[in-house]
Amino acid sequence: MAGGGAEPGPELQRLGHSYGPRSLRELRDQEFGRLAGTVYLDHAGATLFPQSQLTSFTKDLMENVYGNPHSQNITSKLTHDTVEQVRYRILAHFCTSPEDYSVVFTAGSTAALKLVAEAFPWVSRGPDSCGSQFCYLTDSHTSVVGMRKVAAALNVTSTPVRPEDMRAAEDPGAAACDPDCQLPHLFCYPAQSNFSGTRYPLSWIGEVQAGRMSPVLAPGKWFVLLDAASFVSTSPLDLSAHQADFVPVSFYKIFGFPTGLGALLVNNRVAPLLRKSYFGGGTAAAYLAGEDFYAPRPAVAERFEDGTISFLDVIALKHGFDALERLTGGMENIRWHTFTLAQYTYTALSSLRYSNGAPVVRIYSDSAFSSPDVQGPVINFNVLDDKGNIIGYSQVDKMASLYNIHLRTGCFCNTGACQRHLGLSNEMVKKHLQAGHVCGDNMDLIDGQPTGSVRISFGYMSTVEDAQAFLRFIKATCLHLPGDQPVPPADTREAGALTAEGKAQDTPAVTGSYLPSQEGACTGSRVWINPHPAANTMELQPPLSGASGAQYLPSEEAADTLRGDLGPHVVTNLYLYPIKSCAAFEVTEWPLGNHGLLYDRSWMVVNHNGVGLSQKQEPRLCLIQPSIHLQQRVMVIKAAGMEPIEVPLEDDSERAQLCQSKVCADRVDTYDCGEKVSSWLSKFFGRPCHLIKQSANSQRNAKKKHGKDQSPGTTASLSLVNEAQYLLINTSSVLELQQQLSTSGENEKEKLFPMKDLILRFRANIITNGTRPFEEEKWEGISIGSLNFQVLGPCHRCQMICIDQKTGQRNQDIFQKLSESRERKVNFGVYLMHTSLDLSSPPSLSVGSQVFPVLKKNEECHHLPASEKHQDAIP
Repeated sequence: MAGGGAEPGPELQRLGHSYGPRSLRELRDQEFGRLAGTVYLDHAGATLFPQSQLTSFTKDLMENVYGNPHSQNITSKLTHDTVEQVRYRILAHFCTSPEDYSVVFTAGSTAALKLVAEAFPWVSRGPDSCGSQFCYLTDSHTSVVGMRKVAAALNVTSTPVRPEDMRAAEDPGAAACDPDCQLPHLFCYPAQSNFSGTRYPLSWIGEVQAGRMSPVLAPGKWFVLLDAASFVSTSPLDLSAHQADFVPVSFYKIFGFPTGLGALLVNNRVAPLLRKSYFGGGTAAAYLAGEDFYAPRPAVAERFEDGTISFLDVIALKHGFDALERLTGGMENIRWHTFTLAQYTYTALSSLRYSNGAPVVRIYSDSAFSSPDVQGPVINFNVLDDKGNIIGYSQVDKMASLYNIHLRTGCFCNTGACQRHLGLSNEMVKKHLQAGHVCGDNMDLIDGQPTGSVRISFGYMSTVEDAQAFLRFIKATCLHLPGDQPVPPADTREAGALTAEGKAQDTPAVTGSYLPSQEGACTGSRVWINPHPAANTMELQPPLSGASGAQYLPSEEAADTLRGDLGPHVVTNLYLYPIKSCAAFEVTEWPLGNHGLLYDRSWMVVNHNGVGLSQKQEPRLCLIQPSIHLQQRVMVIKAAGMEPIEVPLEDDSERAQLCQSKVCADRVDTYDCGEKVSSWLSKFFGRPCHLIKQSANSQRNAKKKHGKDQSPGTTASLSLVNEAQYLLINTSSVLELQQQLSTSGENEKEKLFPMKDLILRFRANIITNGTRPFEEEKWEGISIGSLNFQVLGPCHRCQMICIDQKTGQRNQDIFQKLSESRERKVNFGVYLMHTSLDLSSPPSLSVGSQVFPVLKKNEECHHLPASEKHQDAIP
């Protein structure tokens, strides 16, 4: 497919254009129906494949037999010839031919970069030579920067070059060229920054190769590697005009499928210079096993494609090219469509203001989105509060998930660009590492300094509705405006600035809402909480039928009395969650085990691939109601419209089907609870599911967190919980949140969230009354009767708290309110672990027990009731 094309007409410069006879809406409905209700804005990470591409590829596989291309039979010949045709197709897509370039298939652009680093004809520094130079733009992907380790091993100098210094070198005469010196140097730069979308001049290729500009002043011959992975996902690349020496690409960036397949396009004029040490299957023309003799194959691809290539994935590329051509008409159309969407969103986003005039976002860009020649369809930013403080990207990501908006956060494997745009010095990056921050985690702010940012990016199937849904999300969460507020019109030539009132200045506003639907929403079913049996019995046997409300949950009237000093802290409620992410099981007294409350999170629902499900993916898990019957040694599972089903509490070790599962990156030994309960769950969820249980001999220890000094003897043993044995919340903290969520009417205060509902959302084990909101975060430990617990730290909340545990419906107000009131860190409740536990006489927890907190040493005692001020150590 040719990548070029005439500049689109005016109709393509409008956001709602079609790709030929079908409208973009029709394309979305027919090819990307799985996106219904989803706003996908991470195309720079991975774009999406159309349904017809997969259908066509599957049909191809079903109708043809493709053998190993290294054989000589008919099926192998078919594979070989088809692969060669795909090579031609790739070269045509980039406006070149086999006479000028060779296609070497790799596992992706990273593997292609590694290949160049290992095969480039480096000259080491020595007494008689200053050696080769490896230069790379600081705005480069990690995989480019990583090439310097290979260079260093060969005693080759690596030099990072800032974009501003490279632009300064564009001045004619800035470089010195010695035509007689052939010392090979390599300069790498991205055609498009994967961080900001900045597009760097393709003219640099020829200028550097000709010696008219140079990354550093060094005599010799410069070769250029153009990192095109990000650029070619939405733009044509003409290698006949810009003949880079090496061009790595990843095909999933263009087609969405297949993943794990890339290529290195090698300019044939430099191919003879490449060196190769290792040789694998298929690359040798001849070799001897008993003697150091090896003759490589002559063709570039044959020499560098070690082993059997992923030939079925290569064949899939043919269908990717076909689909892209058929659906869009070519890369030039994609270039204009994605750019105009980004330009429109950038204009609206950069114009958003709080009522005090402060900007809502800080955008990191080197362009004003004036042209696709200088800017790709990527917008990188951080959200600000009305005082100009950055709101951590993790909080933005969690809120976006509640609106079913998929974006990306962090530094995007581009630390150089991240440092430059965010103002992070080298010392800051090292300090952040010492504080525990690593690439890809959710530590978004350290000492008020951002560690990363938020990125949205558009693909060829993106629509103006996607952009508008994103803008409404920003307005709803930052400006607290309803989700149906107007957004700028879809013609970027008319887009005006958005004010805090949600009106576009100097232009009529487009009305209507495009907020995603709440998937998995259910009504008419309530979480069952068993009525309390006698408090003096250990054997809890809740009935299987009708359930009453929880006896110890504070009523609406009683909640208002929690403002003052209520004296000693008392356990008001106890919950366990036998099946991870399913409904609560409330008790008044319950035995403790090695992992926490006996049978708490001992089971887990997994999908057909054995991956654990949570309410984040499947909100209807909260409608599954388990109860434990200790005397009968069974767990009874109920759900609306389903007959109750029983599951034994203990496994039959001789018959159990053992399996491996993952919980928070930990490998856990589990066993399958059988086909009967699997069928029950599959019927309820409408897809294959299994119930698994942690094996009795499975040992999973809590990781050291929160800076706690824990001796080996106090290491917590965990069930299938995420982080700790117990979670405690304080009703005073819940009450404060409830009051913040309440709205004032003309005659009376209307409470939108009953205390019971709020408490259930936080899925804690131990509920206590309290005297001050969030005082639990100042505790070092607590004692309850003869039991001692260490406070490990606050629980960092995710979007699961937005799921109504009675209905499975989502409401983002709770997460947003906590984010605002708790300085953008959504902490609620504290983690506990046993400091010691003697199971020779199994202890228990019970409602009504007094709780004795122990303050952290740097906290003052006046926060505690008078009866507790004498406590300065865990008794």
